[in-house]
Amino acid sequence: MKLFKVYLGVLMLLNVACTGNTQQLTFMKSDQHPLLRAARNNDIEKINVLLAQGNLDLETKNTGGKTALLLATEQNHLQAAKLLIEAGANVNTQDQIQDSPFLLAGARGYTEILRLCFEANPDYTVFNRYGGTALIPACERGHVETVKEILLHKDFPIDHVNKLGWTALMEAILLSDGGPKHVQIVQMLVDAGCDVNIPDHDGITPLTLAKSRGYDKITEILQKAGAK
Repeated sequence: MKLFKVYLGVLMLLNVACTGNTQQLTFMKSDQHPLLRAARNNDIEKINVLLAQGNLDLETKNTGGKTALLLATEQNHLQAAKLLIEAGANVNTQDQIQDSPFLLAGARGYTEILRLCFEANPDYTVFNRYGGTALIPACERGHVETVKEILLHKDFPIDHVNKLGWTALMEAILLSDGGPKHVQIVQMLVDAGCDVNIPDHDGITPLTLAKSRGYDKITEILQKAGAK
C-alpha cells in the first residue's frame, strides 16, 4: 500500500512537471511567433511576407498579452503599425496591464500611430488600468500634438473621469508643472468645450487646484471659461 502511494505521488509530480513544461513551451512559442518578432523588430519585409501568406491570426499574443500591433506601437514603429492596422489588427486589444495600441499611442504621444488608430474606429469605452482614456495621460504628459489630434474627434469623451476621480483637465493641472505645454493643453481643452467645473473625489475643482499651485495662466484661462 505504501509503495502504491509513493508510486501515485511520483505520477502526480511528473504530471505537474509535464504540464508546466508544456505551458512553458507554449509561452516560448508565443514569444517567438514570427509576426510578433517581426513587429517588435520593425521587420517590414517579413510582415509583408506573412500578411501575403494569409490565414494569419493578427491577434496572437505573447506571454504579456501583447499583440503584434501593440509591440509595434510600443516601439513607435509607424510603418509596421500601418501595415497591421490596414490588415485588420484590432486597435483595442489589451495586454495584461490593460494597454491597447490606441491607449498606448495616446499615453506615449505617438501621434501618427494614434491617427492610424482613429481611422480604424477605436472603442472609446476601452479604458486603461486607471480607468482612463487615451486623452488623460496625453494631457498629463504634455503631448500637445497628440491632444490636438484627439480633440479633432468631436465624439471623444473629453470629460471622462478615471478611477482616481480625475478628468483630462484635472490631470493637466494636478500632474503638471503649469508650464507652457500644459497651459496650451488647458486652453485646447477649454476651446473644445470641456466642463471646467468637474471636481475630483474630494470635491476639489480645477480652478481651486490651479490657484493653490500658483498656476496663474491656467487660472486665468479657467476663470474666463466660467470656472468656479
